[in-house]
Amino acid sequence: MRADRLVSLVLLLRQRGRMTADTLARELEVSTRTVLRDIEALSAAGVPVYAERGRHGGFALLPGFQTALTGLNHDEALALLVAGSRRGAQLFGLGSALASAMLKVVDALPEGLRGTAAGAAQRLLIDPETDLLSRRVAADEVSDTIVAEVRRAVFAGHKLRIQYAAVDQTPKWRTVDPIGLVTVREQSYLLATRGGADRTYRLSRVLAAEALDEPAQRPDTVDLDRAWQERNAQFRTGGDQVAVLVRVDPARREHLVGTVLAVCAEESDADGWLRLNVIFQDSRHAEWALWQHATHAEVLAPQGLRTSLYNRAATIATRYGASS
Repeated sequence: MRADRLVSLVLLLRQRGRMTADTLARELEVSTRTVLRDIEALSAAGVPVYAERGRHGGFALLPGFQTALTGLNHDEALALLVAGSRRGAQLFGLGSALASAMLKVVDALPEGLRGTAAGAAQRLLIDPETDLLSRRVAADEVSDTIVAEVRRAVFAGHKLRIQYAAVDQTPKWRTVDPIGLVTVREQSYLLATRGGADRTYRLSRVLAAEALDEPAQRPDTVDLDRAWQERNAQFRTGGDQVAVLVRVDPARREHLVGTVLAVCAEESDADGWLRLNVIFQDSRHAEWALWQHATHAEVLAPQGLRTSLYNRAATIATRYGASS
């Protein structure tokens, strides 16, 4: 682990020139004291790194110093393969590996192309944390330790023991045969089988994980995209689904349809609004989705959903109607 950090330190100095210990510490996610120890270790190993004192001082390499330290390790190569989505690398616990790999890739470029590529990269921003309305991306929070253990079992083809907290249930330990990892809209999932049955686990609900030595019972190859589509279809056709008859302003139709599992029927009302028969995952999903439309949609059935929306609106009205 320290060897990788030393390589990253050398590459940072090669590509950016003089850098302070504090800046290096932030880039490498270590303490300033650790950076100073690493600088001493590099000097002892014959790397021509020197210190410049003063207000604009820092550490630098002698001009013209070359290094052959650009070989990628396993995690760095893997990080590049998922680098089409930098957030994907973060969600799979490969963020630091991606940063290290990109340093090595840039260092391997010809001198002229290196500067051009770095300048172009500054002109591109992919998947920022907020959109134009300042809404933050709600990415899953998953422990790097847990993700690393899950990854290890997936790649090694070994059984995995996890402590999983399903919704509204007490966390339980279970042993699964891991198939693969999927990230969708900032959320990560483990596809696995348990007792031969397909299972999908959200990584943010995994409280602990342990890769076992026992081989997993799974095919040697997998079409992960097809497997995800099959799980998605199973999810849409199972559970406590709710059929809802709703009237909606045509301007809001696409927004509404984007939140349902299926549209079973659709017709126009005399006033120009649309009347749709739609399917939601469950009553909680239906109430949440339809509340977003305020007065631009009206539930006609079932009555229980109408009552839930009425009670929610009455509670809000009471809260804001009370004197301060």
